[in-house]
Amino acid sequence: MQHPDYNSPNELKQVLDVNGFSMQKKFGQNFLINADARKKLIDNLDIDENSVVWEVGPGLGAMTNEILERGANLTVFEIDRGFASLINQFFDDYSQKDKFRIVEGDVLKTWKKHLENSQLPDRFFGNLPYNIAATIIADTIENNVRFEKCVFTIQKEVAQRMTAKPGTEDYSSFSVLCQWAYDVKNILDLSGANFWPKPNVASRAVLMTKKEDFPNCKDPKLFVKMQRSLFTSRRKTVRNNLEKFLQSNDKCLQVLEKAQIDPMKRAEVLTLQEMLHLSDVIFEMNTYGQGTLCSRP
Repeated sequence: MQHPDYNSPNELKQVLDVNGFSMQKKFGQNFLINADARKKLIDNLDIDENSVVWEVGPGLGAMTNEILERGANLTVFEIDRGFASLINQFFDDYSQKDKFRIVEGDVLKTWKKHLENSQLPDRFFGNLPYNIAATIIADTIENNVRFEKCVFTIQKEVAQRMTAKPGTEDYSSFSVLCQWAYDVKNILDLSGANFWPKPNVASRAVLMTKKEDFPNCKDPKLFVKMQRSLFTSRRKTVRNNLEKFLQSNDKCLQVLEKAQIDPMKRAEVLTLQEMLHLSDVIFEMNTYGQGTLCSRP
């Protein structure tokens, strides 16, 4: 089946109209119609015929086509049944060669089950729907699933959180999580004019490269829970939030003293290394909860 011109909103609309489809706002569907931008994104993904790639939200296959043309083995996650049916036809030749497969449904509900029956890909890609971007990225990291490289196009505000530095307004638990597992780099900004339909928000593409020294702490599960708790109430001090996490004021003060962290600071000014060290101190002093910690990794 012939592909539409992915740079032409008119042709894309015609494909939808002929097949009786409509764009689903709830799925965050917007097609990237800038060919140069598409090429730059896949260039940063750095793939060849030996690459195994996951793509989230292929839509009508503009990026899918770019990935497959470079020889990669590709699995796409598509929630829209109509789109899944169309791209299945568009890329049937690749399916016959066992280079292309579709996982239908909500990626947040399907990715873990799919991974149980397949190898971990070395690349993860997607023009991620804005309503799931942070969730899917955090979900993979928290489940100790990391990829050699990820390239995501996301809402600019989400990207700013991913690269935010301590002491800035955008610095959050999500910032710490991303920077713990990956080196995060901005690739390019994309205005609404690069998409059809035109979204009301600005987008940014980011490259995430797996860190070699991960997890760089003694108990990853403890670290994830601890750092999240420190940001529970941003206006409260580290002491306030950590006391609740450890369920003890005395233990909290002992831990902070040994970690050499000012109890009156707020989590938003702590560096990643300070949080990793704090997590290790909690582990070493066996002060988490009722004294039962996650097992050593």
